Amino acid sequence: MGLIILPRPKKCRCIWNEPRIVYFKPRAVPLSELEEIILHYEEYEAVRLADLEGFEQVKASKRMKISRQTFGRVLQSARKKIADAVVNGKALKVKGGDYMVMQRKFRCSDCDHSWEVPYGTGRPSACPKCESSNIHRAAEDRGFARQGGGFGRGRCRRSGGNIREREASL
Repeated sequence: MGLIILPRPKKCRCIWNEPRIVYFKPRAVPLSELEEIILHYEEYEAVRLADLEGFEQVKASKRMKISRQTFGRVLQSARKKIADAVVNGKALKVKGGDYMVMQRKFRCSDCDHSWEVPYGTGRPSACPKCESSNIHRAAEDRGFARQGGGFGRGRCRRSGGNIREREASL
């Protein structure tokens, strides 16, 4: 009997937040007549970091917690899908993939309630439980240096819908 080599499981890619708009299509063409291309969340994030934010691949790959080579492959795949959609008039839908949304953790000093919010959504103005404005970042989530890059907690979301809690650390 021969040796069976299984591929290594895919590592979750860190994204800062999910996009608000997840569908793009050519104007004046009914959706029923369009072919759809799926752009995974990690591909969306790679394009955002490299092309919109202007990060070099090394820095962007560290933010997504993947190797530079993997980042390059994800970015190349994303650019090809976007070009196909634009050039050939296809719909582009952002969904799925193996990704983790980075979170910031806050704590209310009045009622001791803790909660998480995604990066990029801004600082909450009040506690969702007691509406006090006496809120602070949770001690374990404070400071860029303490958490190895300022990453909070995230949820790993897989294409198959399997969600598992996972600490995000460098």
